[in-house]
Amino acid sequence: MKILFVSLGCDKNLVDSEMMLGMLTEKGYQFTDDENDADIVVVNTCCFIGDAKEESINTLLQMAELKDAGSVKVLVAAGCLAQRYKEEIQEEIPQVDAIIGTTAIDEIVETIDEILQNDAKNHYRSIDAAPVTGKKRVVTTGGHFAYLKIAEGCNKFCTYCIIPKVRGKFRSVPMESLLEEAKQLAESGVKELILVAQETTLYGVDLYGEKCLPKLLHELAKIPGIYWIRLLYCYPEEITDELIEAIASEPKVCNYLDIPIQHGADNVLKRMGRRTNQEELRTMVAKLRERIPDICLRTTLISGFPGETQEDFEELYRFVNDCEFDRLGVFTYSQEEDTPAAVMEGQIPEEIKEFRRDELMELQQAIAFEKAEELVGSVLTVMIEGKVADEDTYVARTYRDAPNVDGYLFLNTTASLMTGDFAKVLVTDSNEYDLIGELYHE
Repeated sequence: MKILFVSLGCDKNLVDSEMMLGMLTEKGYQFTDDENDADIVVVNTCCFIGDAKEESINTLLQMAELKDAGSVKVLVAAGCLAQRYKEEIQEEIPQVDAIIGTTAIDEIVETIDEILQNDAKNHYRSIDAAPVTGKKRVVTTGGHFAYLKIAEGCNKFCTYCIIPKVRGKFRSVPMESLLEEAKQLAESGVKELILVAQETTLYGVDLYGEKCLPKLLHELAKIPGIYWIRLLYCYPEEITDELIEAIASEPKVCNYLDIPIQHGADNVLKRMGRRTNQEELRTMVAKLRERIPDICLRTTLISGFPGETQEDFEELYRFVNDCEFDRLGVFTYSQEEDTPAAVMEGQIPEEIKEFRRDELMELQQAIAFEKAEELVGSVLTVMIEGKVADEDTYVARTYRDAPNVDGYLFLNTTASLMTGDFAKVLVTDSNEYDLIGELYHE
């Protein structure tokens, strides 16, 4: 029996998929990436925003058609959409044999076995159940980098976000489990660990009574074979001086920080339920750059949040212009049912949301292009990601580039390099968001 595994949504969901793949591999299941060759299909779904929800539903419907045609025998839905809309999925897509909740991924083998024995059952636990740990993963990111999910759930309850209702309250993964998982990943060839959670900065508060992310970073840095450690999803109000010092002083921790701020106007931040204001955000950005001058700061924004006035937007625009974030993405506000923001007055027309998003991205484009130009002449360590076909050019990432969301460095050389290798590169040119370089010889 061959399994097709479709993982949708965020990198946290991908970690869940890799754990399920590991459990199925241990039971002898084989895998395929061809839907026409699959006997069993597992779709790990997402429902964070409308587009993600639509992609998940369309994928389930597509696989349901294959089941109707007889090529697929078993169809399982897992992940956030499956957790949130279990009754609707069973009613509207009866081809789905079983549903696995977000906290029951360790029951994937049992679920499939039951279906094959004509005894299909859904598997759920409380969304506040302890995170699944201790499962060997099948890394799907190429083997040279991997995501390390350090916590589940979220306690912030931002007014636009459904995650606490789908993933539960904030629960840290015990440090010993994370260190063991990281050692296994390093032994399998992983050289870069990317720490993820709905919010990484609160790691440890529930288990140890204090923020333990700095300690975790120091412990992970001791693991042989790990060369880069990257931090994503650090809420600005939770960034401590101790964390800044850990990033600054620990050579393996990339001088890179993803800080989701969502907006820059105090009126909108308040309605979003965010716990910072513009002055505090400006202070944090300045503090980070003072202590770590070469730090690369990434953030995300939402345009067209309910009640966002033209004045609010102009304030956000000035804020982005002043802060000059190295990396920035903008999403139009998505009206999600069962969230406070969905029923707020002042819902913004789609065309205005998109116009404001485009205005911000045009501004950010100019900032990013200028920052890329400023790197010309510098020497950076890069990780090789692959080779351009039929050219003496490699695709690489610097410490400033997280996989799949940031830019690349294109390295021109006739040397023989492998994916996952590190190299010192002299940056010779820039091309919009990307850099161009050659091997640096001291």
